Amino acid sequence: MQDWQEEYKRKLISVEEAAGLVKSGDSVGFTVGREARSIGLAIAARKEELRDVKVAMPSPGHDFGWYDPGWEESFAVTIFMPTAVGQDMVDERRCDLAFGTVIPFVKDSEERFDILLTEVSTPDERGFCSFGASVWNKRREIKDAKLTIAEVNRNLIRTFGENYVHVSEIDYFVEHVASGGVPGMGTLAGRMPKEPEPYLKNIAEYVSELIKDRDTIQIGVGRTTEPLVRLGMFDGKHDLGFFSEATPPGVISLVKEGIINGKYKNLHPGKVVVTSIGGSTREEMEWVAENPLFLLVDVTYLEDIRIIAAHDNMVAINNALAVDFMGQVTAETLGRRVLSVAGGQIPFVMGTWLSKGGRSITVLPSTAQGGTVSRIMPTLPPGTAVTIQRNCVDNVVTEYGIARLRGKTARQTCDELISIAHPDFRAELRKEAEKLFWPQP
Repeated sequence: MQDWQEEYKRKLISVEEAAGLVKSGDSVGFTVGREARSIGLAIAARKEELRDVKVAMPSPGHDFGWYDPGWEESFAVTIFMPTAVGQDMVDERRCDLAFGTVIPFVKDSEERFDILLTEVSTPDERGFCSFGASVWNKRREIKDAKLTIAEVNRNLIRTFGENYVHVSEIDYFVEHVASGGVPGMGTLAGRMPKEPEPYLKNIAEYVSELIKDRDTIQIGVGRTTEPLVRLGMFDGKHDLGFFSEATPPGVISLVKEGIINGKYKNLHPGKVVVTSIGGSTREEMEWVAENPLFLLVDVTYLEDIRIIAAHDNMVAINNALAVDFMGQVTAETLGRRVLSVAGGQIPFVMGTWLSKGGRSITVLPSTAQGGTVSRIMPTLPPGTAVTIQRNCVDNVVTEYGIARLRGKTARQTCDELISIAHPDFRAELRKEAEKLFWPQP
């Protein structure tokens, strides 16, 4: 028996033993992507005996119970990216929120997690485990944590890149096969609605006008951006590159078809470079597994503005909640209500400004709340977080057109934005614009 096999056997513990390692007052972190579900449930089952356990949840995927009222004495939760699972807790201010352009749960030497929970594949013949379909910052978190417990899921895929960790780097293993879902898929995958809203087709067509052959593409996670690939955003395009956090639905098919081939990328030519694979069918996920066309890398490399800018013709496509007359974009909050996070949007937008031939595209529906509220508005609601500052916004797209804001004056910016607002709101918006830019004597 090889040394790593003996070590792996020594480190195997039960899920109950894993949960028993958590003490009151400990800090417990989950890595991004698929959560160590069985260990999390076992920890939650100790609610009555644990107190003040600090739990860091990057993007809640499974409801462990501690998002509900009445759990606060046992578990103090911090969330990075709000999801449907933890949204009530966020709205009711029963948790803390972590902000940052790159995953913020990277602890320094003085603030390491007491226990880090992750999910890995079974070891290969050399004793290396895979993180499956998402790397993010897992390898660095494991290095920084005081103790790491890995839940072993034999369904996870293997990829090239930085998608590995050796048995010797993990303190304990719990063998468990996650049930349900597509093997290897992360919690950020598969958000495209079965029948996309009709306006999304219009947005896809307008965005397509801004895409050129040989561009390298980034697509942010979100309900507006993710369906655009399958709605024809890249129809008729050739030799595209891909450098992005994740792969929305349809991207892998475009790689198979050769439309995305990375032939003209400055860095990693011929490779799809991401930190997570998402939005994929079982067949696509199997095609990605051990496919040298795909590189999964650490998110801090992927979201390094210098690396992004090193790609000529870099195009960033990201979601927004609202845009005001100055061109200020929020993708995070409306007023003080937190709905999402900036994620990689900020470094990718900054990177496109430094990229030779680079462009950024902000997409959003023209209205919200069933068409009763305009997302193009005179000013953002008080307390709203500005994600992209007005001087950095490039193109804004709704189902009614493209507002090209680069180099425009304040009045020109306002006119451009009103022109892509919903027609029902344009007259009212123009009246508000007159108050701001053309005051009456």
